[in-house]
Amino acid sequence: MMGNHTTVSTFLLWGFSSFPDLQGLLFVMIFFSHVTIFAANVSIMVAIKLSHNLHTPMYFFLSGLSFSETCTTMVVIPRMLVDLLSDSKTISLPECATQMFFFFGFAGNNCFIMAAMSYDRYTAIHNPLHYPILMTHKICLQLMVASAVTGIVVSLCIVLIVFNLSFCDSSIIQHFFCDITPIVSLACDYTSFQKMILLGLTSFVLVGTFILIMISYVFIVLTVVKMPSARGRYKAFSTCSSHLTVVCLHYGFAGFVYLRPKESDSFREDMLMAVTYTVVTPLLNPIVYSLRNKEMQIALGKVVNNVSRFFSHMVSKRALKTS
Repeated sequence: MMGNHTTVSTFLLWGFSSFPDLQGLLFVMIFFSHVTIFAANVSIMVAIKLSHNLHTPMYFFLSGLSFSETCTTMVVIPRMLVDLLSDSKTISLPECATQMFFFFGFAGNNCFIMAAMSYDRYTAIHNPLHYPILMTHKICLQLMVASAVTGIVVSLCIVLIVFNLSFCDSSIIQHFFCDITPIVSLACDYTSFQKMILLGLTSFVLVGTFILIMISYVFIVLTVVKMPSARGRYKAFSTCSSHLTVVCLHYGFAGFVYLRPKESDSFREDMLMAVTYTVVTPLLNPIVYSLRNKEMQIALGKVVNNVSRFFSHMVSKRALKTS
């Protein structure tokens, strides 16, 4: 147990139990979405690693974001799939705390990496001549480490607050994973002070990074409109379009769940929105980055060709052995 006053040792992840007729369909849809997310993000990371022309700060951050998003989904989706097929949907208190820690750690890391990506785009457009000096590999690595450390610290604070509460009213979590609001609603001693601290922590991550991103884009727009050529303006905006699309998707859904005023009967609505930012958004992000980026399309094409050649070679080799 993680608190001296805790009387509940296990929780029940109720999740999609309200939709018993849809659980088989949900399993198939979420399973294939998970496989696609994993394959797409791994392909992006491999393509960036193998293509020397993609060894730039922008793609370094994109590779880090792909890795972090893959980890975020790995924390939630496999457990969700198991629960969809299982009658027993119980999760122990330490398992629940661990899931929450890693989920918010990686989710926070995603936000800070996106903020770093917006700063990178601002630097590239505002100071193109000094860009290689301002965004060295060392600085990019420091920004990536700072994103991870900040995400971990904020997540640890959230977990310590939530799991030092006393849970004695019910053990049924109205969600498919250990999220903040469904868990604190089960606590006996959840105060407005603790609520304000949790809101402050989530606002620091979501609102704080969103403000940094918007500041970067304000300066980007101010720089781009001063460019003399229409082609230069188009090229500058096109380098930012993928990132801005992903930012809108990510912050739109996450902000709706974590920043809006909560009502006692909003759990089902929050859960459906949570499916969007844990399954749909990570599925769309690789698609957005690959569809809007010719360099990435070429690099991914090379990866796909190499993989298909490898499997063709393996099949032909096995056919020769059997004959």
